[in-house]
Amino acid sequence: MKCILLCAGYATRLFPLTENFPKALLEIGNRPLLDYILDEVNTIDEVDNIYVITNDRYYKHFDKWATEKDNIKKIKVISDNTTSNDDRLGAIGDIMYVINKENINDDLLIIAGDNLFTYKLKDVINFYNQKQNTVVCAKELDDIELLKRFAVAQIDNTDKVIDIEEKPNEPKSNLGVYATYIYPREVLNYFETYKNEGNNMDSPGHFPQYLYKREDIYVYKFNGECYDVGTHETLKEVNKIYSRR
Repeated sequence: MKCILLCAGYATRLFPLTENFPKALLEIGNRPLLDYILDEVNTIDEVDNIYVITNDRYYKHFDKWATEKDNIKKIKVISDNTTSNDDRLGAIGDIMYVINKENINDDLLIIAGDNLFTYKLKDVINFYNQKQNTVVCAKELDDIELLKRFAVAQIDNTDKVIDIEEKPNEPKSNLGVYATYIYPREVLNYFETYKNEGNNMDSPGHFPQYLYKREDIYVYKFNGECYDVGTHETLKEVNKIYSRR
């Protein structure tokens, strides 16, 4: 299994903090945010390579971070060669870039580099091993306005997706999908088809919306927390929580 950490966004909502410094390396409780994600990825025996996909503006920061890591798994930092929000590839474009550049033909764990979560990746992997199909992580959310910012999934009694919609105006369920995904190697070819059909390349939640009509997808429902650190308010909130820890 390979792991891709998505860190190529320009985090404009966090300017000026992120104008020349990546959001995923901002300190949370005196540690870079990405360190917390790395801790969890390191618990997964199946993962043998970790790819951090970023852009030209932030590449040197991630390269320095990776070089200084005495990590148990190999980390490779890759630039998608973009320089601004105007020429970005989008999250799905970045996933494709890594797949093609590294000739990946393996199961794939994908995590957004700005998601700070408390659930255990080992539990997600165990669920994936049971289902042997694409897995997305989701949580029951009561806030309708919050749900409108997520992909929202409907599932049957086996946890299989029967509908999923990215950022719906009228959510059909209370299951908000977060940006942790496991794709079996057999579905990776769909990324190229997805792009060729002219679909949205930006938010990673658009791809499961496309895929569930073609392949089975299952939802791992977690009970912990997952913070999308995208605003100054959220950054302040998680710093307060993790500083206490």
